[in-house]
Amino acid sequence: MQPVNAAVVYYSATGTVHALAAAVAEGAEKAGATVRLRKVAETVPESIIGGNPAWAAHVSASADVAGATLDDLDWADVVLVGTPTRFGNVSAQLKAFIDSTGPLWFSGGLAGKVYTAFTASNTAHGGQESTLLALANVFYHWGGIIVPPGYTDPIQFRSGNPYGTSHATGDGPPGDVVLQAARHQARRAVETAAALKAGRLPENGVRA
Repeated sequence: MQPVNAAVVYYSATGTVHALAAAVAEGAEKAGATVRLRKVAETVPESIIGGNPAWAAHVSASADVAGATLDDLDWADVVLVGTPTRFGNVSAQLKAFIDSTGPLWFSGGLAGKVYTAFTASNTAHGGQESTLLALANVFYHWGGIIVPPGYTDPIQFRSGNPYGTSHATGDGPPGDVVLQAARHQARRAVETAAALKAGRLPENGVRA
């Protein structure tokens, strides 16, 4: 397989998307990629975060995760983006990072890469699909090659979301099915990026 650089860029408030991002990073590594796990900067005042024990606890627990930079996007062949759903859209924290990519986008540094996305919401119908589709709009503008998981593995028929891995936090922490789906999504994205670098189709013959 062609060497592939994978950037897992995410925002997580209370840890659910962080758990998905860790599984995505694991799947990308097992697929042979060199992986950077990166969180975007928090923009909410500490006084507000402190009022939510789970939020404050996760900020402390994830303090050692490196912050995302434009260099991470420039370096990557495949970018796997995670966000909680906020009113059917991406979180403000991730949006702020996306809005900072203008110079790299203008220089063409975001085009031609593989992109895929994952998300979580409090309920099963809490805007997961619309959030993933909103991220796809960003990838269109970047000139990216969008690689969703689709129904390309038996785990997808159990997780049920062809747009990208998603989880309802009201059901508790992500379980084995969701984490398997996250690893599969990462593997598919990495293998597609490797195939593109090699100038050939993926083994399943499906173009990205």
